[in-house]
Amino acid sequence: MSNETTQVAIIMGSDSDLPVVEAIFPILDSFDVKYTKNVMSAHRTPHAVMDLIKNSENNGCKVFIAAAGMAAHLAGAVAAHSTKPVIGIPIESGGMGGIDSLLSTAMMPPGVPVATVAVGKSGAKNSAILAVQILATGDESLAEKLVAYKQNMRDEVLAKDKKLNS
Repeated sequence: MSNETTQVAIIMGSDSDLPVVEAIFPILDSFDVKYTKNVMSAHRTPHAVMDLIKNSENNGCKVFIAAAGMAAHLAGAVAAHSTKPVIGIPIESGGMGGIDSLLSTAMMPPGVPVATVAVGKSGAKNSAILAVQILATGDESLAEKLVAYKQNMRDEVLAKDKKLNS
């Protein structure tokens, strides 16, 4: 881990989640957001998860992103042990098309919220943007980058429309 403050800690329940989670990295990189990435299991390594949360917070982490499939308890376990915002990415890994993971991630008890995004890569990308939006509430430079990012998306759509109709 570098000496720079880690703003976002990304935790995967399994290394098999990496093909989805890796969609986060270029987005956070484009905003110069510092992050860590780890594989930890809410069920198989619960104490290591708690240690990772504590160490991340001690290193300045402001947002957690947790990706897990099946029972998908990782985001909830993180939220249970932190007062920082937690974003959960449900991963399709069982025979239910990710619905099991979506419900496990979203259905948290009162007082232990997890901001849950869509199943899969689109959810991973949105988790990165949501993390940046959370960080931007206290960082004007990041807020300006977000405005430019949204403007660029708008411009890309309008260019595609123009190309289609020319």
